[in-house]
Amino acid sequence: MADRYGGPHSPEGSPDNARPVNAFRGRKAAKLNVRAGLMFLAPLPLLFAGIGSLMRANPFTAAAELGALALLLLSAWLLRDGLKAEEAYHARKIARPPMIPRKMFAAVLTGLGVLIAAWIAWIQPFIASLGMGIIASVAHLSAFGLDPMRKKGMTEQNEFEVDRAARAIEKAEKTLSEIHTAASRFKDRPLEAKVEQFGAAVRDMLKAVEEDPRDLSRARKFLGVYLNGARDATIKYANLNERSRDAAAKADYEKLLDDLEISFNTHREKLMLDDKDDLEIEIEVLRERLEREGLPAR
Repeated sequence: MADRYGGPHSPEGSPDNARPVNAFRGRKAAKLNVRAGLMFLAPLPLLFAGIGSLMRANPFTAAAELGALALLLLSAWLLRDGLKAEEAYHARKIARPPMIPRKMFAAVLTGLGVLIAAWIAWIQPFIASLGMGIIASVAHLSAFGLDPMRKKGMTEQNEFEVDRAARAIEKAEKTLSEIHTAASRFKDRPLEAKVEQFGAAVRDMLKAVEEDPRDLSRARKFLGVYLNGARDATIKYANLNERSRDAAAKADYEKLLDDLEISFNTHREKLMLDDKDDLEIEIEVLRERLEREGLPAR
């Protein structure tokens, strides 16, 4: 069923819809890596080779070819997830390296798959097959690189605070992704736009915490309790909306989104004002210290 257009010039448009709000601020378009996609297609000839071996009543060779195919497809899947994790790592100012080095595992599985295919299925000498597997792994690493291996963040901040903020941001981003996934089931574009506006407010707060991880303690309730509550409410409304269109439930959910968006924006502004006050206090302390040292403070 086609979705009704919900813009400001539609029959059901409203002045609220006409507000020039960039609800997608802070979000980046996902990169399309063609080479990673080709890694799913490259091993497909092994599928036809395995079927052919079965038809020729050669189950051992078929098992080797299909096993190599499975390893290469698993490698492609790990590579795709590793590239997504790397993109998220580079997009944040403070981040921890991925817990699982998916790209490195993908390179190892690629070499193992080529080794099995060459040695068992294609009856090549083991040394030659091993060389082909090593070349495949090295080529994989050369094409896609290694996983991020170091923590990154503001060097002047305490490492514990940076690491704690990185974990909190990762968790909040995962929760926000779950909210957007549930909202995609609404089939209601104006309401989905409200969810995007709320998501933009959340991302602004995450950016504030990235700028100064010390703000995490003051933002923890918003990034934990309130954000989890928004996720649960969104999932419940999506389930209810699929069964019946309840106008009262929609109005309550819209009111909740508005209240949460205002709360997040207000608290983020308070965090920024507090940072400014802290800076002014530090400047005043330095100015007094310079005066005690007999140096002019301009």
